Parts: sequence; structure tokens; C-alpha cells
Amino acid sequence: MGDHFAAFSFVDRITDYEPGRRARGRYAIPPGITGFPSCLVAEAVGQLAAWVSMAHINFRGRPVAALANETRFRAEVRPGDTLELDVDIQSCDNEAVAYAGRALVGGKHAIELIDCLGPMLPVEEFDSPDAIAERFALIRGAGAPPGRFGGVLAPGVVRTGGEPGVSATGTLSVPETAPFFRDHFPRRPVFPATLLLDAQIRFALELAGEAAFCPTGTRAVASRMTHVKMRSFVPPRAVLEIGAELGPPSGAGATVRLSARMDDKTAATARLEVVAREA
Repeated sequence: MGDHFAAFSFVDRITDYEPGRRARGRYAIPPGITGFPSCLVAEAVGQLAAWVSMAHINFRGRPVAALANETRFRAEVRPGDTLELDVDIQSCDNEAVAYAGRALVGGKHAIELIDCLGPMLPVEEFDSPDAIAERFALIRGAGAPPGRFGGVLAPGVVRTGGEPGVSATGTLSVPETAPFFRDHFPRRPVFPATLLLDAQIRFALELAGEAAFCPTGTRAVASRMTHVKMRSFVPPRAVLEIGAELGPPSGAGATVRLSARMDDKTAATARLEVVAREA
């Protein structure tokens, strides 16, 4: 199987499966990597939903990220942890899949996804249908060999302007080549939406850390993300203009409005709720 399903695939085994309706699975985060951010945990949940939906339509289509009404960040995970994945499919057909899901570590919630929607596109545009079906049979059976993921070197946002503690602008340059393109996707490389969101979250937390509600001795952390809309595919070598605007503080937190533009068009929008916690 080579490098396929090694660089950006986060379901090792499906442990419980009700076709077209729900599934449970596991993913063992390799202990030797430097980190596994929350957006990759969300990616793992989304991938489990994708497997259920692709199998339901006999691998004619695959869902792509589009809308996520709410993501709740419950706890950080670490290399060496095992994710317990759980998804409920609310509807699924040749056009789209709607689902909710969660990931737990040691029986405790790490992340929750609520009201997510992914439009279905033809599988053959992105990957080999036979390879997808073969992989599904493997993770439905004995499971995939763990530990093949070597981590991901995700690009960050280079800050270019704004007002400290109020707003920030920057650029994100997508690499021409990267290991994650082997899985996302072999026939049509696309910058993963979750890596874009991860970069935006880090950018937003930097901005929030400058605000008055986040005094010395505390740090800004993400608590909830809402209104996520991915409006276009982001190809290799794309340059994105990133924006972050901090709303009025409410208690020990605030909301950051996030945007990403590509070729003078909106590529993604979201809102991130942040809170100040002891460093």
C-alpha cells in the first residue's frame, strides 16, 4: 500500500458499525510525534463519518468538508493517546452526508462535532475507488497497522498587519508538496480544511493573548468554534489572506471572527470562542 493511508489517515479500525447510520472506531496516535492538535482530532471524527457514508453509497462518492455548525474543544490530546471515535449519521445519500460525532480519550470527551455537512463528490476525482474499498475492508476487519503517521509540518500564518489585541491580518502559504497530499488526495491534492483551521486558531489565539481579558499569567485557549464554512478547495502553492477580528470581551472570554481569502474571493469563514486560563 506504500505511503497511501499513512500521511493523513486517522482511523485504524472500525469497532462497531451500523451501515449508513453510525460507527465507532479507534485511532492510536503515534507516541513519537511532536503533537496532535485538536483540529486533527476533528479530522479523525470526520474521516470516520466519511467511511460510513462512502460505504453507504458503494464508494461512488466521497464527502468533502463544507459546513460545521459547532465544534466543542473539551480537552487536549497527546502523542501516545488512543482516540475513541463515535459518529452518528443523520442523513446520507449521493448528494451529501450530515452527521455529528465525538472523540474521547480514556472515556473523557476531547472534542464534539455538531451539525456537520459534507457534499458528496465523485470518488474517482480524488482517489482510486478500489483502493478506498480495500482500505475500508481492512479497517472493518483486522485493522490497519498503527504508527505509520509521522506527524505533520503545517504552515502557519505570517502576520502582516492589524492592531494588537483588536485585529490581525496575515498570509498563509500552502506548500507545493507535502506528505499529507498523499492522502488528501492522491488524484487531486487539496490543502486539508482542518490544517487551515488549525493555522487560523493559532493565529486567533495569538491575537487574543494580547487582549486585556487575557492578563499576565494566563493564556488564551479555544473553547468552541461555530459557523465554519469552507467555500472552495485550496490547492498546493495557494497563498491565503487571513483575517482575525476580536469582538468585545465577555467575562474571561471573547469571540474571534476568522476569514481566509484566496484570489480575492472568500475561501473560508468561522467564529472562534476563546477563554483565558491559567498558564
